[in-house]
Amino acid sequence: MFRPLLIATLLALPAVAVAQSAPVADAAESGSPPQRVRAVTLNAGEKCPQSTGSEIVVCSTLEQPYRIPKQFRDSGPIPAKNQAWGNRAATMDQVGRVAGGLPDTCSPVGSGGQSGCALATNRAWAAERRAQQDANASVP
Repeated sequence: MFRPLLIATLLALPAVAVAQSAPVADAAESGSPPQRVRAVTLNAGEKCPQSTGSEIVVCSTLEQPYRIPKQFRDSGPIPAKNQAWGNRAATMDQVGRVAGGLPDTCSPVGSGGQSGCALATNRAWAAERRAQQDANASVP
């Protein structure tokens, strides 16, 4: 009773194995992952090499090494809702220090508030210089 079923199963196994061995060119059509992913950085005037059936080629140029186009990149300050909790806690701490007139805050309120004025001036100068460099870098 089980013998004909066993014989039919054993005869069908080699046919299934032959059907599963597809060539590499058919691998892309079957949905299998590529064998290799190659990232290429191009100089001015170079052309991106063609990919084969078993590899993917990702090209970038030296002028624009990022995959996100420049007009979509955001270089402004990160909104508070998108910052890590550590950054938000540090901001709240600094606001509390200024409000309380603690040392190194450059605040006219409280004792020791005047000691941070040089630090605040240096931070403002550094931020202004970064803004100028960013403005100069964005002009082609």
